Amino acid sequence: MYQLVLAALVVLLCSSPLVNGGKVLVFPCDGSHWINMKVLVEELHSRGHEITVMRSADSWYIKPDSPFYKSITINSPAGFDEEQFGSFVKTMVNLRRDGASLWTRISLEYELVEQFYEMHKKLIQMMGEMFENTKMMQSLRDAKYDLVLTDPALGPGVLLAHRLGLPLVFNVRWTIQGDGHHAIAPSPLSYVPIPGSELSDKMTFPERVKNVLYYFFTCFQIWYVTDQNYKPFVHRYFGKDVHYMELFQAADIWLMRNDFTFEFPRPTMPNIVYMSGFQCKPSKPLSKELEDFVQSSGEHGVIVMTLGTLVAKLPDDIAEEIAAAFAQLPQKVLWRHKGKKPSTLGNNTLILDWLPQTDLLGHPKTRVFVAHGGTNGIQEAIYHGVPLVGLPLMFDQPDNFSRMKVRGVAKVLDIATVNRDNFLEALKEVLYDPTYREKMKALSNLQRDQPTKPLDRAMFWIEYVMRHKGAAHLRTESYKMSWIQYHSIDVVAFLLAVVLLVFAVFMSAVKFLWRRVFSGSKVKKE
Repeated sequence: MYQLVLAALVVLLCSSPLVNGGKVLVFPCDGSHWINMKVLVEELHSRGHEITVMRSADSWYIKPDSPFYKSITINSPAGFDEEQFGSFVKTMVNLRRDGASLWTRISLEYELVEQFYEMHKKLIQMMGEMFENTKMMQSLRDAKYDLVLTDPALGPGVLLAHRLGLPLVFNVRWTIQGDGHHAIAPSPLSYVPIPGSELSDKMTFPERVKNVLYYFFTCFQIWYVTDQNYKPFVHRYFGKDVHYMELFQAADIWLMRNDFTFEFPRPTMPNIVYMSGFQCKPSKPLSKELEDFVQSSGEHGVIVMTLGTLVAKLPDDIAEEIAAAFAQLPQKVLWRHKGKKPSTLGNNTLILDWLPQTDLLGHPKTRVFVAHGGTNGIQEAIYHGVPLVGLPLMFDQPDNFSRMKVRGVAKVLDIATVNRDNFLEALKEVLYDPTYREKMKALSNLQRDQPTKPLDRAMFWIEYVMRHKGAAHLRTESYKMSWIQYHSIDVVAFLLAVVLLVFAVFMSAVKFLWRRVFSGSKVKKE
């Protein structure tokens, strides 16, 4: 009996994969960004790695206790106060509703710039206090982490990684200067749209003009929001000759939260790893109450509506218009809404404080997803092949939906002008025009048709960096070049100077010979 047990243990050990667990320090971004970072954290934990998560005192989504990670709470605010952020979102929605005038657009951009400036200011103050806390910094060094995993939409994780001298992996779509690609890869303005422009890769001349203007506006935002905050800090702690973006561009691996089923074709780099849809999972069975409600829709199916983690409710008058439109449809509706119950709500609509988005999108009776345009929600809709009706509100949401509109899988409305009539018309178009669903199914097939799962690909590259103590051979050194060197302006100037010099010597020689010939013939005549 003892020999049988021993033999079984040997077989079990031989058949089990060897796990060489590493130590990962995670510095995430709160809000919806934490939702997808948490997927990576849980998967790393399941593979035997030890995870430590840094969080600020005012963290919103990032909890101090978890079975998947240990946490270190920094006793400083980072600008993620739920009430303050909710007030900001409400302001943004109200501004969009004021109309499409130039003044409204300027007001929107001003509010965004000011909010980001204050947030980065608080983050820099938090990091200053942390860097001056010698006890905390020494404990982080003594922990001997293998790498830092961070979201570069905010800077603290990048600054900490370089301060500790650790390899750096990004869970990225955005950096503090905008789209992640623009920070590391060539991005020609002729066919790579600037975030916020809502353009595609096929631009007319006026659209290219618009793209260039957005580029200059983005440069102003960078100067005001990030340069003012990060330059003094980096000069103090890393040296006067270090530009803060060099610290971002020196990351080993960029795990990019999109791919070219979503993004337009554009130049990329060898250390960018695409993992679009890594958070997407097959749907699970619904609760009995929800399943009964969904099945009661019969052949008409259901509509799912949610506006993400930041917008729990809409203004009452808009909610009334949307509810009235839903009431005119034969479909059943599941709507995540925490506001006042609309008086126009129909018997076909069920309002919930929370709904299982992935499980509903994967249900065979789901016909349309009404969404705000967050990256996570759109990628889940693509994964499950559900066409969209869009109500983009802020940040990258209008750009995300413009990509879906170009691909023919979404109908997009403006929150400033939405009413029961145009909302109902948009729903009917997406419900009854089969091309929306067909194109979304084709997009879903493209996203799923990969040699490896996106999450497995992300895990491989994180562990790759652990095994090799970085991935410097995949990283371009172009970020160390000046703007003049990068665009070879110095080379062009040198070659131009050589051409001018040769031309000047040639002209001098011609002039000299001309004088000799002319003067020689004159002497001969005399």
